[in-house]
Amino acid sequence: MTFQQQGRMHLVSAFNTKQIGHVDCPGGGQVWVDGNILYIGHMRPPSGTTLVDISDPRNPRKIATIDVPPGWHSHKVRAKDGLMIINHERFGDAGPADFGGGLALYDTTKPAQPKLISKWITGGKGVHRYDFDGRYVYISPTADGYVGNIVMILDLIDPTKPVEVGRWWIPGQWTGGGEEYPWHDYVTPRCHHPLRMGDRLFVSYWHHGLFILDISDITKPKLISHVNSSPSFPHPTHTCLPIPQPLKGRNIMVVADEDVAKLRPSPPAFTWIYDITDETNPLPISTFQVPGLDPDGAPQPPMTGCHQPSERFKGTIIPFAWFAQGLRLVDIADPFAPKEVGHFMPDAPEGAERSSSNDVTIDDRGIVYLIDRIRGVDIIETSVL
Repeated sequence: MTFQQQGRMHLVSAFNTKQIGHVDCPGGGQVWVDGNILYIGHMRPPSGTTLVDISDPRNPRKIATIDVPPGWHSHKVRAKDGLMIINHERFGDAGPADFGGGLALYDTTKPAQPKLISKWITGGKGVHRYDFDGRYVYISPTADGYVGNIVMILDLIDPTKPVEVGRWWIPGQWTGGGEEYPWHDYVTPRCHHPLRMGDRLFVSYWHHGLFILDISDITKPKLISHVNSSPSFPHPTHTCLPIPQPLKGRNIMVVADEDVAKLRPSPPAFTWIYDITDETNPLPISTFQVPGLDPDGAPQPPMTGCHQPSERFKGTIIPFAWFAQGLRLVDIADPFAPKEVGHFMPDAPEGAERSSSNDVTIDDRGIVYLIDRIRGVDIIETSVL
């Protein structure tokens, strides 16, 4: 299909999807919807966070922006019931050191007038990504005394005073506590982010694989199992997404490898489907790759393949941001044979050679929001959600 945008003609590939709106804004790392507000976390300073009224998704309206100083970014955002959480993480070496890495909490009950409630500070580079359930936030901070990012749980029952209630790390990360560091010849451990379902945390740990943690006692997370596909497959583990309902009688987890930071030249990254019915022994049962993307196993440039699934989805259809392949809608009703049931391939932003779809989410209407890491958010209607 073709459409006119900003005076230029674009050719877009679409299957079971249709673009109905667009937000022209700096590129970003995350999009999230709460109520009729779209929250956008931007990739590069000074752009920090943008709030957009999507009551009419065909005519989105920017209503507020929050900037950050040089040397820091707030490229992730979550919001629920008038509480917005954004991350602060080092982005280069410039800018004020005393700004500090961590989380900033905002009152967005009046979305056009976000009000800072508090800031929680951590040591090192700050917080990368996180999950939020309305009370607890499950984060991936750096912390004094630890090498790399770890798992941490904060209680936000009083958002003016976030309180740490639990943490977990791979033994060997806590060098400040006397642990022997065993990875001098390997990639530094890095918790990418935890996702909660019930009393479990499903944790991606970059080139150290995935971990399932028991948080029935939220103050003392306990290891249940660990799997690492690296270095056999040289891409880092980005997201571990548990599926709430059984599929074909099995408990299922979708695991996305990110097509960056490859340990060696390789074909594009893909996503795995794991059977976690026996959670002490996660078992890969299938994979999904965009059809035709890997014809011969030859190495391809970074950011050609998989990035991440939407943490919010309906039924068995998972929206994915697939870097240079745009939006992919993947049906895992048969977890042994995932299949694509829709896609939207956006045009490259002006000045870029190709698109770089970085994050995707959906709202309660089933409308999809796809952000490019260089510029813009596409608002997409689909017939399959």
